[in-house]
Amino acid sequence: MSRTNLVAAVLGLTFATGALAPSVATAQDGGETINALIVYGDDPCPVSTGDQITVCARKDESERYRIPEVLRESASPQNEAWNNRVLAYETVFDSGTLSCSPTGPGGWTGCTQNMIDQAYAEKRTDASVRFAQLIEEERARRLETIDEEAEATQADVEAAEKEYFEDKAASAPEPDHSGH
Repeated sequence: MSRTNLVAAVLGLTFATGALAPSVATAQDGGETINALIVYGDDPCPVSTGDQITVCARKDESERYRIPEVLRESASPQNEAWNNRVLAYETVFDSGTLSCSPTGPGGWTGCTQNMIDQAYAEKRTDASVRFAQLIEEERARRLETIDEEAEATQADVEAAEKEYFEDKAASAPEPDHSGH
């Protein structure tokens, strides 16, 4: 039995048209069918009917599109990430001038450059640099609205001044032109 068929059998799945599908088995004693399903997250489990027993195994939503657990781990070299293979090839001939290694002529000469590169990398990812960027972005966002706020404030001030002068003019006594 192949590993995939073994996994399918353990999970209660059968192959149907090239895809894994829930298996429906007939119970030996009652003639009922058993529907064994895996549901994810908050998905509802189908309700059992009179002649069908539905059993659901619930897994986290994060497991929905993942490879089944029994197939995830393998010691096979074909399953090694390509990135790890590339990194292995990059370090094979890492010796000699500017390599920062104890082997080869001038291997020590690359250590200073490695320290400089590391310092710049730390500076790029430093939290204080990120805070400075966030502060600058917030200032720019506030400056975008300053003209609108200034116009609104100016309109409010002018309306208040007009109201003040109208009230002052209305409450002032009429000048006496009679000459007395």
